[in-house]
Amino acid sequence: MGNAQSSQPQDVPKATITPSLALWAEDNGISSEALAEAYGLGIKDTAMIKDTSSVKPNQGLTPNVELGKYLAMDCEMVGVGADGHESALARVSVVDFHGRQVYDSYVRPKERVTDWRTHVSGIAPKHMHGARSFEEVQAQVAELMKGRILVGHDIRHDLQALLLEHPTKLVRDTARFSGFRKYGHGPKPALRVLAKEILDVEIQTGQHSSIEDARVAMLLFRRHKPAFDVEHANKFGEDRVEHKAKPQQKKTTKKKRRN
Repeated sequence: MGNAQSSQPQDVPKATITPSLALWAEDNGISSEALAEAYGLGIKDTAMIKDTSSVKPNQGLTPNVELGKYLAMDCEMVGVGADGHESALARVSVVDFHGRQVYDSYVRPKERVTDWRTHVSGIAPKHMHGARSFEEVQAQVAELMKGRILVGHDIRHDLQALLLEHPTKLVRDTARFSGFRKYGHGPKPALRVLAKEILDVEIQTGQHSSIEDARVAMLLFRRHKPAFDVEHANKFGEDRVEHKAKPQQKKTTKKKRRN
């Protein structure tokens, strides 16, 4: 069993967040994500992107993990079909608001793999020995996403690979955020370009890492969260509970009896 993952920010200076403030936040239902955002904790910290010491491939759900409001997801694919051009899910990685591993699993494709794409995907036949079935991974990821805000880069492709849907109002896509369009040479910017231009981090120089890519997407979102929030509010508006007025009852007048 691993150590419990607390959703509280780690290595926080005592002068910034005192134990009493942390307890007050907990008592008032304020999440660690909101607390971290309010105090600007780790917003410019890119060290966690390349940190492989805490990555445990194919662990499944991290033991005793405490989930917050935000999750970021990324998937790796392999080639199937006669020419290997069709894609099949082979790995899923999910991290929390602070970039910590929440879930990671290799996935056994249902079709015969004709191109492992190892130079890009990082997936090799040896990874399939302990891989989970598609159905098991799909169910576990669906449970994780339920009711949470999902962050990712062109996340619709990951959801399609999992045969899952997620409410559009609960998605924050770094590939479709208007503030990042200037970094693209087409309809959407590449994740590695955003990582370099905004975070000054080189990624995807060789085999891709779905944990690393998920962390990059989350950090990009965190860096520009206020702008994401404004764009989201302009698109969907605030959630309001509509109170329908009760239909007015017709007044009935009693006829006077004639004596």
